[in-house]
Amino acid sequence: MAKSLSITPAWANEAMDFLRSNDPVLARIIAQVGSLKMAHRRERFPSLVRAIIFQQLAGRAAMAIYQRFVEIIGNGRFPTPAQVIATSDEDMRRVGLSRGKMAYIRDLARHVRDGSLNFRRFARMDDEQIIADLVRVRGIGRWTAEMFLMFNLRRPDILPVDDLGFRSAVAKAYGLRELPTAKELRLMGERWRPYRSAAVWYFWQSTRLVTLDSPAKRVAKIPRSKQKLRQRQDTQASKILAKRKDGPKARASRQMSRASIVQN
Repeated sequence: MAKSLSITPAWANEAMDFLRSNDPVLARIIAQVGSLKMAHRRERFPSLVRAIIFQQLAGRAAMAIYQRFVEIIGNGRFPTPAQVIATSDEDMRRVGLSRGKMAYIRDLARHVRDGSLNFRRFARMDDEQIIADLVRVRGIGRWTAEMFLMFNLRRPDILPVDDLGFRSAVAKAYGLRELPTAKELRLMGERWRPYRSAAVWYFWQSTRLVTLDSPAKRVAKIPRSKQKLRQRQDTQASKILAKRKDGPKARASRQMSRASIVQN
């Protein structure tokens, strides 16, 4: 069973000092969240298989499939690439995998077995080279590769601009009315370089705080279905109010303010 440990990265203290001195918003978040303790997943092949299994599934359903995958295909231990390739379609279906995910996991297993995806080479490769290497595998996109770099390889300077949770956290922290675009996040991320992984982690943690100006507390979890409904309702309401109340001057003022936040 793949395990993750919350461990302070070797570069954590340096990252915290750097971010505090370069971004007052992050300085407040760091003061409330505390030490940088990112999850560390030491596995390579198992972690990528797990990422594929969990795609587009709720946590409990995905975990049930993952556990059956280990039990049925690996006899209680995580299966090797050779075992995965040798597994019949019938056993794959017993696990609960869709046809697409069966193909993705087998493609990953073949890459690892044949050596075309060699995890030992990663230590000599830069971040973009590793991402390019990983996305050759069917079912592994850039976001999955970025999460692998952050949590498995502990790379300190990853900026997943397509991560919705990160975008939402940045919008909330800086008081933006709309989610920042990928281009805006890349521009903002220059102030966090070379510790953008740490910045992203702190923004994720900031969503667990009641407010950015109050002591760090956990908010009671809301069912995902209700969260999505509220998000849709809030988005629709915001658009309606914006159309009713906003004139050209107000929109121009907000655009100038947004540009200032992004660039400074």
